[in-house]
Amino acid sequence: MTSIFRTAMGDAAFARLHPELQRRFSVGLASGELCVGRGVMDRIWHGRALVKPFLAVGGLRNILLPRTGRHVPFTIENVPYADSYGRETVTFVRTFALPGGPRRFDATMIHSPERDCLLDYLGTHQHLASDLRLSAEPDGSLLIRSGEHRFREGPLDVRVPELIGGGAEVRESFDERTGRFRINVRVENRYFGPLFGYEGSFTAEYADVRSRGVRAGLRPVREEVRV
Repeated sequence: MTSIFRTAMGDAAFARLHPELQRRFSVGLASGELCVGRGVMDRIWHGRALVKPFLAVGGLRNILLPRTGRHVPFTIENVPYADSYGRETVTFVRTFALPGGPRRFDATMIHSPERDCLLDYLGTHQHLASDLRLSAEPDGSLLIRSGEHRFREGPLDVRVPELIGGGAEVRESFDERTGRFRINVRVENRYFGPLFGYEGSFTAEYADVRSRGVRAGLRPVREEVRV
């Protein structure tokens, strides 16, 4: 068994990642490790004013970030577990210590053989599902691009149209000079331009998931079986 990230990328592409990124994205049930990153977002930004209502609505379910800021402390928790449907799942729960109170951006990832990619369920109730494609850059960094987005609520299962959807690009690298991971996230709409994003750096620590487990409140409230 390998991690869901290595499965999605393939052995050859995964081996081209920087060794520190290989370890970080080997988190999974096979390795028995979880990873917690702690650092600072140099900048959390928004696009034009018209996107703010959409970000505010998404923020109600820990989807997207309705606030901006600079030099914001944050944590990211990558914890593997088997979900209610027996699928290996890894949390991507980001908590930002913004003025006025912390805000979370929740995601859980699985590997989908049906879609031949990683599937990113967003929010506390997994209302949004996005296809993710991972690749190794020449400098050993990881590039993640989102594809189709789908919205699920009860019997509703619809593709999010490009007019209101956003394409995400995530770049993660390791800076050997500082010993820190660097992260840059940018979400854009094809018609309205940049929506939001953030950039910063963090250090990572690893622990045995069997002894620590999945802390209360980390898993989503509702799990979605549709891929």
